[in-house]
Amino acid sequence: MADKTEKTPGFVARMKAAVKNFFGGIAKFVRDTKNELKKVVWPSKADVKTNTLVVLVVVAIAAVVMIVLDAVFGGILGLIIGA
Repeated sequence: MADKTEKTPGFVARMKAAVKNFFGGIAKFVRDTKNELKKVVWPSKADVKTNTLVVLVVVAIAAVVMIVLDAVFGGILGLIIGA
């Protein structure tokens, strides 16, 4: 009866396959990312300017509120401690 053992690929062949799969995965990731970026609806310059202005105004208002609260609570704490 003949010996029917399957020959497994050697170390070098397995490493070549692993490297090929690794770089193939990177190439697929780049292709998929490029295709997804084509689907993005980018905002116009006017939208970007408007949103930037809104963010700056909200940050300024939050800063003023924080300064006022800090002054109020600092004054209250000063009265409690008696400084």
